[in-house]
Amino acid sequence: MIAANELPYQRDQFYARDRRSIPAARHMTSWSLKYWGLADWDRTADLLLCVSELTTNALLHGVPRGRGFLLRVRYDGDVLRVEVHDSGPGEPRIPDEPDESEGGRGLLLVQELADKWGVGERTPGKVVWAEFAVQGPCAIPVEASIFRLAHRCDTGN
Repeated sequence: MIAANELPYQRDQFYARDRRSIPAARHMTSWSLKYWGLADWDRTADLLLCVSELTTNALLHGVPRGRGFLLRVRYDGDVLRVEVHDSGPGEPRIPDEPDESEGGRGLLLVQELADKWGVGERTPGKVVWAEFAVQGPCAIPVEASIFRLAHRCDTGN
């Protein structure tokens, strides 16, 4: 069993097939980063943009009527991973050739911003995920900082 102040951390939230779910998913992700001590992480904007793109794709292409999607945000101390689970058919892919339409660039953004991304199987549907390496000053999750008030990242204590 993992104690409250140990990694990994994970937040799961289910969202309805509704356009208001996209900003709600971004808000939950942002809140999780703050709660885990990553409020000043330099890749927050990239991560949040990827959450927007992945949730938008799920709503437009992967969530059948009457269903929703699951957003999972996981942090293990080294990698922050976001996953969008939906129950629709098909596999997301980057278009072979860019076109002039307004849409179709979401996965290109995810590919450029994330360190890794991919698609996994689930029944029914799929999981589209993106990973971001967390580097730089150490982060102390809020729940852990209660127990380690004297901790300082620059000394390693």
